[in-house]
Amino acid sequence: MHAASPAIDRKGLSAAIASYVLWGVFPLYWYLLKQVPSLQIISHRIVWCALFVVGFLVLREGWGWLRTALSRPKVGWMLLASSLLISVNWGIYIWAVTHGRVVEASLGYFINPLVNVLIGVLVLHERLNRAQWVAVSIAALGVLWLALLHGDPPWISLALAFSFAIYGLIRKLANVDAVPGLAIESLILLLPALAWLGVAQAQGVGAFGSGDWRSDALLIFGGALTALPLIGFAYGARRIPYSLVGILQYIAPTLQLISGVWLLGEDFTGTQAVGFGAIWVALAIYGVDGWRRSRRAPVQAAQEHVAEQVPACDGAAPPHDAPPKA
Repeated sequence: MHAASPAIDRKGLSAAIASYVLWGVFPLYWYLLKQVPSLQIISHRIVWCALFVVGFLVLREGWGWLRTALSRPKVGWMLLASSLLISVNWGIYIWAVTHGRVVEASLGYFINPLVNVLIGVLVLHERLNRAQWVAVSIAALGVLWLALLHGDPPWISLALAFSFAIYGLIRKLANVDAVPGLAIESLILLLPALAWLGVAQAQGVGAFGSGDWRSDALLIFGGALTALPLIGFAYGARRIPYSLVGILQYIAPTLQLISGVWLLGEDFTGTQAVGFGAIWVALAIYGVDGWRRSRRAPVQAAQEHVAEQVPACDGAAPPHDAPPKA
C-alpha cells in the first residue's frame, strides 16, 4: 500500500506559482524600457537588486549572513564566477526582449533543463536512463531543425540555456543559500555597474534622471522584481513537494512565449512550431520520467532534497537536482 501524499502547503504553493508567473511576464516589464540601452538596464538591475536584497538580509539577520557565506571554502571565488555568468545571461536576455526576440529567449529557458542534463552527464558523471536519453536526443533534433531551417543556430536561445546551465552548476557546487548567494553576486557586480552608469551620466547619455520619471521608476523597481520572485520561491520551495517544483518551473518560459507572440506581436512560424514541438515532447518525456521516479522516492527524502534549492529562471540558480530548467 502506498503512503498517502501529504497535504500541500497552500502558502508555499502560492508563493512558488507567483514567483514563476513574475519571471514569465518579465518580458513585458523590460519591454517598457526598450528605449534605454541594454547595458544601462542591466546596471540598474544590479544596483537596485543589491540594495533590496542586501537590505532585506541585513534587516532580517544583520551582517551575519555575509560572514557565514564567505567563511565556507571557495564560495567567494565560485560566486565571482557565477556573478559574471549571470550578468552575461541577464545581458543577453534583456537585449533579446528589447529587440523583439522574446520567443527566442523563451526557447532558451525551455532548452535549459536538457542542457543541465548534459552537464550532469559530462561534468558530474551522472547516468541517464533510457527515457532521459530519448528526451535529450529529441530536443537536440529540435534545436538542429531550428538551426538548419533558419540558416544559423538559435544563438540567443543556446547562449541563455548554456550560460544559465553553467551558472546553475556553479551554484549547485557552491555551499550557499539562494538569497545570500544573489546578494553576494550583486555586491560583486555593484562597483562595475555604478562605474558604467557614472560614465553614461558623465557623457550625457544616462537614462536615469533625464526627466522621464516613469522610466526612472521602472529602473528602480526592476531591482525589486529581480529579488522578490527569488525570495518568494525560497519560501515556497521549502514547503511543497520536490516533484511539484519540477512541474511549476515551466510556467515561466510558457508565459514568456505567450507574451512574445500574443502581446508583443512577434512571429511564430510553422518552422519554429516544429522545433518548439520537438523540445516540448522532450520535456514531456523527461518530466513524466521524473514524476514516476519521484513517486517511488520517500516523500520525506524529496522534501529534504528541495530544502536548499533555488529557482532557474532569469537570474536565479536552478534547483540543485530538480528537472533542470528563469
